[in-house]
This record gives sequence, structure tokens and C-alpha cells, in this order.
Amino acid sequence: MPLPIINSIASWVLKQRIHQIELFLKYPNEVQEELLMNLLRSAENTVVGKHYDFASIKSYQTFKERLPISTYEDLEPFIEQTRRGDQNIFWNTPIKWFAKSSGTTNAKSKFIPVSNEALEDCHYKGSKDLLCLYLNNNENSELFIGKSLRLGGSSQIYENNNTFFGDLSAILIENMPIWAEFSSTPSNRISLMSEWEAKITAIINESKSENVTSFAGVPSWMLVLLNKVLEETGKDHLMEIWPNLEVYFHGGVSFEPYREQYQRILPHSDFKYYEIYNASEGFFAIQDLNYSKDLLLMLDYGIFYEFIPMDVFGTDKEKAIRLSEVELNKNYAIMITTNAGLWRYLPGDTVRFTSLNPYRIRVTGRTKHHINVFGEELMVENTDQAISKTCAATQTQVVDYTVAPIFMDGKEKGAHEWIIEFKENPKDPAAFQKILDENLQALNSDYEAKRYNNMTLNPLVMHVARPNLFYDWLKEQDKLGGQHKIPRLSNQRDYIEQLKNLSQI
Repeated sequence: MPLPIINSIASWVLKQRIHQIELFLKYPNEVQEELLMNLLRSAENTVVGKHYDFASIKSYQTFKERLPISTYEDLEPFIEQTRRGDQNIFWNTPIKWFAKSSGTTNAKSKFIPVSNEALEDCHYKGSKDLLCLYLNNNENSELFIGKSLRLGGSSQIYENNNTFFGDLSAILIENMPIWAEFSSTPSNRISLMSEWEAKITAIINESKSENVTSFAGVPSWMLVLLNKVLEETGKDHLMEIWPNLEVYFHGGVSFEPYREQYQRILPHSDFKYYEIYNASEGFFAIQDLNYSKDLLLMLDYGIFYEFIPMDVFGTDKEKAIRLSEVELNKNYAIMITTNAGLWRYLPGDTVRFTSLNPYRIRVTGRTKHHINVFGEELMVENTDQAISKTCAATQTQVVDYTVAPIFMDGKEKGAHEWIIEFKENPKDPAAFQKILDENLQALNSDYEAKRYNNMTLNPLVMHVARPNLFYDWLKEQDKLGGQHKIPRLSNQRDYIEQLKNLSQI
């Protein structure tokens, strides 16, 4: 069948979903309430369902009062029991797959349950909806005349008592229909390679001669791959290699620190960037408009949402609210109840709502990755934006960065200490440091108040990292590759001290 016909058929099939999306846009809170009741009915005969008497829960209020807020540590005994082969513990259908978390911060891995319902009605549905929304906004797209260059995690699938675990990307590749491989590059064999540096070479060798029309992957690692492609081919920009490129689907870390670098290697003015928000626990939100930074919260993926305002998170005043109660531009810790048996679970992300009709969000950071040692409430969203603005003002490009507090010592005031790795070091580091501090104050009023006349905080301290510092740090911890991320902010000094030792700062 000719490629243009395949493109037309695939586009038509995907766009049929628009009518269902319009339903939850029109009745968002009703869809969420019905979904919660369906989850409770599904699991009422599980061990957890009987313990909390799911059968008698008929309202959100009762659900909220009866079930505690949970972290991975709270659910770990049930998860480990299921990994040993027991079933019907927290979900009513067999769970054979577990997504091994690739978090930067915990030495101990997490094994997130992935049910068949979560695979089909959440993860795969989200991937299809991403294409659906993109195609609906871009009628003349020729996405399917070529292939998507994907960059997932470096992981194999491992068996454990007839259950299986690996990176989420590996699980998705293992379970996807056979036809899906034909629309992607590299092959599944290369996508699942564990050794990062060998994998990059293999991806380049296989993909450079393909007709690539889109990219999919984490911005930081994708940039490493794409720069190596340019280096190997001797081309100035990617359109010289793949002239039919039209969109990059990205997620995992903020795109802001990397936006200008992508625009340099993808200079075509019509090239699109589409952001997604997904995790091992589920697929949550999708950019639904061209040239937007807001993500549409997807409400019919088998996930019931609650939110905890960050100003009371972790305190004795902590309380959760449902979707209908959220307010604009407040930071919330996101909490989920899912069709894989995660009940009132905190995945660790923070979001803020930019629209309430429909519900659109921006991911602002992690509950553990912020700095609030001095009451400054600094979020990753603030630092990413400050870096982006400072790079634009100073004509520089940042590869990676991390920030930690300098604690008060006697009469010495506190400060924030930054390690920044640049693509090319700034001509005037002191000027970059000053502008960065000013941009942070402009973006965060709490930080500005603490910095006023150096009352609580001294000016930030900045170290220019040696080349490849962050890459070497991840390599030392066996965390190279697609899903691993640098911890941007921390209330402690563990990461920054490790980096300083490695760099001999």
C-alpha cells in the first residue's frame, strides 16, 4: 500500500478518538467521579478492598476519610507479595509486569505495578491520544510516511517468580503490537540494549538512513544523541539528514533549558514540539495545542486525581482535594488512584493549573526536589525558567545543572550553590551569575524577599563545571541513558558534594 494512503488511514483512525476526549472536556468532574466508583467496584474483593470495605464506599468523601495517603514505602509489602506471585492483593486482575523506577535519587529501586488495564487504557491510550491531538491540530501532517526515532530506557526485561520487571519503556516495547515496530526506529533489539554508549552508536547507524519524521524521548538524552548524529554526518542541522521532520514528542524533564539548543539544530520555523507528562505510574497529561506550554490533564485513563497544596504538604495541616476544588497557579503535589491498584498514591510530582476549563497543567517539579531551607519555596520550574532567560541574555547554552543550599553557619547567612555545565563556558561567568540571581528574584517573590538587601540569603554561588561532569557522575552510578535525570534541586547537599568531589571543585 502506498505510504500516503497509509498516512491518511492512520490519521483518520487516530482522530476518531477526538469525540471521546470532548466528552471528558465537557463533563470533567462527572467523568472523574464515575471513574473512582468503577475502580472501587473493580477492586472490592481484593485484600486491600476487603480491608477498607470498598463495597460500602459510595462517595468521594467516604473514600477520602477511609483510605490513607500512601507512598511507595507504604505499598511496598503488597507489591513485593505480588512480585512473589500472589495475586488479587490490591488489584483484581493478574499483575505480571512491574516498571523498575529509574529515579536519580534513590539507591533503592521501586517496582511500580503495571496491570493489563494500565497498559491498554492508560499508557498505550496516551500514546495514541498524543498522535490524535497532534494530527487534529495539523491537518496536513505526513507523520506516517516515515518513522519515529525513539529513545527509551536502557533496560532488559527480567523474570522474577513468573513476574517481569524492567524500565517502563522496555515493558511498553515488549508488549506493543508487531505493527508498531515498523513505524519506529531503531528496532526493538537496539532500543532494549543496556549499554548506553554502544546503544547510541547502534541507533545512529540504523536510523541515519531512515525517513525520520518525528522524535520521541527525554530532551537531555535526545540532545546527546542528535548532536552525535550531526557530528558523525558532518551536517549543520538535522533537516539535512531527515528533510521530512515535523515534530518532537518530549517529556521527563523540563524542555526550557534545552529549547534554544534544539532550535539551533532544528531551524525550520514550522517544526513542532509536543510535551507529554507520563511516568511509570501512568500517563497523565498531553500538550493539546500547537506552540503551547500547557498540558491537558487526561481524565479517562483509569486514573482518579487528587491534589495536596504544597504550602501544607508534609505538615499537620496537610489535606487533599479533588479536581473540582483546585485553584489556578497554586503548586500542588499530585496524588493518584489507578487501574493498577495504586490507592491514593503520591508519585512525587508537583503541578500547577494554568486553566480550569479545560483542566490544563504545567509540571513544576518534584516534592523532594525543591529548596525551602530559608522559606524561599524554590521550585524546578523557577530555576529552569531562570536558566533559560539568563542563557538568552548572555548567548550561552547550558548542558545541565544542580542546586543545593549553603546552610547558615554562625552569623554567616545562607545562600544557594549552583554547579552549571555549559556547552561553551560564558565569557563573563560573574555576569551570568548576577543575571541568574536577578532572574530568580523576578520569577519567585519568596526568593526575592529573602534576597532583599541580603537579609536572609547572600547572592547565589556558581561553579562552572568541567566538561562531561554530569555525564560522568551518572556513569559512576550506572545511570546513563534514556530515563535517568539529574536532580535539579535538593534541600540537602549530598548530590552537590558528590559532584564537587568528582570535579575537584
